[in-house]
Amino acid sequence: MISDSLAGLIPFMTYFGTGLLAMVLFKVLYALITPFDEWQLVKKDFNTAAAISISGALVGFTLALASAAKNSIAYTDFLIWAVIAMAAQLLAFTVVRFILMPTIVSKIENNQIAGAVVLAGVNIGVGLLNAACMSY
Repeated sequence: MISDSLAGLIPFMTYFGTGLLAMVLFKVLYALITPFDEWQLVKKDFNTAAAISISGALVGFTLALASAAKNSIAYTDFLIWAVIAMAAQLLAFTVVRFILMPTIVSKIENNQIAGAVVLAGVNIGVGLLNAACMSY
């Protein structure tokens, strides 16, 4: 009985571990495309706007990543859709930065909460849309 319950433990650990690694990779890539490091702004300056911004980005990406894990038919499928989810989230920041709110960088750096909430909302919205579209 217990062995039946634990039969999915290896696939769980594989998908969960890969998901955690994907989150770390996303955070690194996100920091590379932003002209500031939100982690440093949060850790050193206690910048609330940066905390909101990075949290929205991580939640948005993780929503799509969770959908990829749930809907994938194989591990390779999960990896492919994880990369697609990552690209969509990075594109969301780029669109906000250069089209919707060109001053977002200075707003985050200056701890302006309103801009961070908009950026977090866009990131979460894109993540939800991304997750919903992963029905294959």
